[in-house]
Amino acid sequence: MAKKETARAARKQLADVPQQLAALASMSVPDLAEKYLEVYGEPTRSRNRDYLKKRLAFRIQELAEGGLSARAVARISELGDKLPERWRMRQVEETKPCAPPPSPAVGAGRAAAADGRDARLPPLGTVLTRVFKGTQHRVTVREGGIEYEGQLHRSLSSVAKLITGTAWNGFSFFGLKAGSTNAVTP
Repeated sequence: MAKKETARAARKQLADVPQQLAALASMSVPDLAEKYLEVYGEPTRSRNRDYLKKRLAFRIQELAEGGLSARAVARISELGDKLPERWRMRQVEETKPCAPPPSPAVGAGRAAAADGRDARLPPLGTVLTRVFKGTQHRVTVREGGIEYEGQLHRSLSSVAKLITGTAWNGFSFFGLKAGSTNAVTP
C-alpha cells in the first residue's frame, strides 16, 4: 500500500506538469537523480543528463495523466520478453485491473478463437503452401503452433523468417491477408 500512497502524493505534487517539465531543463545531474528517486521511488544508476530528463518527463506526465491502459500493458507483456524485469513488475503492480480489460472488437487485431488460438489462423490441420525461390514450403496448423519440417514453431512469422532469413509478417508471407488460395484443408 505504501507504494500506492507514494504515487498518490506524487500526483498531487505534480499538478502543474508544464512547470515541472520546464524545471527539468535547468536541473543538474545530482538534482535530476534526486528527482528520479522522488518520482520513481528508487535510485537511478544513470548519470546521463538527457536520459534522466526524458525518463523524468515521462514519469511526471504518467503520474499526472495516468499511465498505460491495462490492455496496452497486456500487449507489451505479450511482445516484451526483452523488457527489463523491473519495468514489467512495476507496470503489473500499478495496473492490477479492477475489471478485466475490454475484449477487442470482432475482426479487429488479434482476436482469440474459442480454443485460445489466434482467430486469424485457419482451422487445425490446414496445410499452407508457399513457393519461395523455386522451393515449395508447406506448413500445417497444429494445436500447439505451426509445424514446419517436423518442428513446431510458435507463429507463422517465425517460420517465414526461418525460410527467408529476414523478418516477415507470417500472414502476408503465406497469403492469408488477402484471402489467397494457398490453404489446403485436410
